[in-house]
Amino acid sequence: MALPTYTTTEQRIGYYTYLFYCGLVFFFLIAPIFMIVPLSFNQSPFFGFTPEMLRFEPDAFSLRWYRQMLGICRPDDIITTVCTNKWMIGTKNSFIIGLSATFLATALGTTAALGLSKPHMPFKGAIMALLISPMIVPLIITAAGIFFFYAKFGLVGTYTGLILAHTALGTPFVVITVTATLTGFDTNLIRASQSLGADTMRTFFKVIMPLILPGVISGALFAFITSFDEVVVVLFLGSVEQQTIPRQMWSGIRQEISPVILCMATCLVALSIMLLTTVELLRRRSERLRGIKLRN
Repeated sequence: MALPTYTTTEQRIGYYTYLFYCGLVFFFLIAPIFMIVPLSFNQSPFFGFTPEMLRFEPDAFSLRWYRQMLGICRPDDIITTVCTNKWMIGTKNSFIIGLSATFLATALGTTAALGLSKPHMPFKGAIMALLISPMIVPLIITAAGIFFFYAKFGLVGTYTGLILAHTALGTPFVVITVTATLTGFDTNLIRASQSLGADTMRTFFKVIMPLILPGVISGALFAFITSFDEVVVVLFLGSVEQQTIPRQMWSGIRQEISPVILCMATCLVALSIMLLTTVELLRRRSERLRGIKLRN
């Protein structure tokens, strides 16, 4: 954004100093994450930049570790690891569990947020605190409690148990996001719909849902990210059949150091960027629907 012509020299110095400081903060936060991207194309099986990579020699870069991640390996690719499709199995499990948990968390969180938005809802503060408690309680305590509770019902080591556990972890994000969207919701639209003869379900799908849809989708994305990145609950509840990407990466770091972990991490970074971009676009759309003017 260009500064106005009437700004003084001190104001310009302060402005550009502030931008420089923000750039340093972003570099401090983001640089370690993007450092894994070039390392994932390393020809060497070690975690480090070789002199050939620093000289940008073509032979120093390779797709061998991405082929191993996909389970497509050549005989000369295998040095210290066994070529299997365990990473693709973990990816499939992560998407199955994540998408299922996201659907349930979105349905439950949206319903809870609609109830909490009612002006005459009793014990609103206590219910809200209870719903967001999985975000506050340390995850190791939550995972241990879920394990002992689910063990009584035979849900440990099952997809159902993991989906329900991830639903409990993702629901608070949906509740908070949808509740924030409903803060500026005009309840007169509901009264107008009912005065025109629409029943409750028709009012919800034709009036309420289109207006709060950006918040619902944003909450669903946060719930999906929470489920997709979860490793502690999977360590407590999951078995060999429920091997997810975070658990596979955790096991790989402890037992089998391989640059394949960097390849999967690079893919997860790309996925996170896509999801965060979607959340930002939905936020802007939500502001436009509410009539809030965006400032460039």
